[in-house]
Amino acid sequence: MASIKVKRKERAYTNLSNTPIQSKTLSLKAKGLLLYMFSLPEDWDYTVSGLATNLKEGRDAIGNILKELEEHKYLKRETFRGEGGKFIGNDYELYEEPYASTGG
Repeated sequence: MASIKVKRKERAYTNLSNTPIQSKTLSLKAKGLLLYMFSLPEDWDYTVSGLATNLKEGRDAIGNILKELEEHKYLKRETFRGEGGKFIGNDYELYEEPYASTGG
């Protein structure tokens, strides 16, 4: 029988539901990015570029992973556009468990 010992610091850890981690529908990259995003402070730069600053994956890969999290309802992303439809930014809502669809 295999066993594992987990060594944790008393502080600086992220508490997250097992639901996304044990999901059979999310890729390992999506699980990792979700966990990473939950570990960041709320005032972090949650742009694709901001997330890419500390990750090995590039902007395209991160964008695709965010889309996966949206598809599986672990992330809601609201996009804001200014004059002429110019992209301004996004607001994100992260969920530990898939949120319920509200129709539409």
